[in-house]
Amino acid sequence: MNDFCCTTWYPRASKWLLHRDWQCVPANDLVASAADVASSIGCSDRVFVRPDSPLKPFSGRVLDVDSISLKALDHGFYYEDETLPVIVAPVANVGREWRFVVVDGQVIAGSSYDAETRSATKAGEDSNALDLAEEIASSIEPPSPVYVLDICEVDEKCRLLELNPFGGADLYDCDPQAIVKAVSDHAIRSIKS
Repeated sequence: MNDFCCTTWYPRASKWLLHRDWQCVPANDLVASAADVASSIGCSDRVFVRPDSPLKPFSGRVLDVDSISLKALDHGFYYEDETLPVIVAPVANVGREWRFVVVDGQVIAGSSYDAETRSATKAGEDSNALDLAEEIASSIEPPSPVYVLDICEVDEKCRLLELNPFGGADLYDCDPQAIVKAVSDHAIRSIKS
């Protein structure tokens, strides 16, 4: 699971990554020195914070620098460790989002989705998002042979939002038959080798 921690794959994906500037710090250090951490990534008023862990003990959120607290990071709800590593990055105005399923370096299926409602949105291919997903999938050292890759649109450009484990990901409106076939074929190849 550590292969899906942001600190593991962010450096390998930096040329495509939404967050060009970011820091990983323990949650309690962020609380103690929020202004300094924000300043180190070029921010003063607001920052985006998410857990480093793919298990997402809290959801990513935008916080005012002067009101960052452990409570604001859901401490005590899903996690107790005050030193939980968190990613801090500048706030981005994210538009559309897409999820792609990758098997053995190939994009198998994709879907647009609404992150707030966690639902598939109006169907339709966006060749820029698909092209970027295919470029990343064929270029990056994968965290796993089967995973999901999320693309977002910021300032009319597509960027890599995150990589997630396949087993815990919502597949939205991705083609289930294509996914089952590709994952099954991968499993059969793995057993035979």
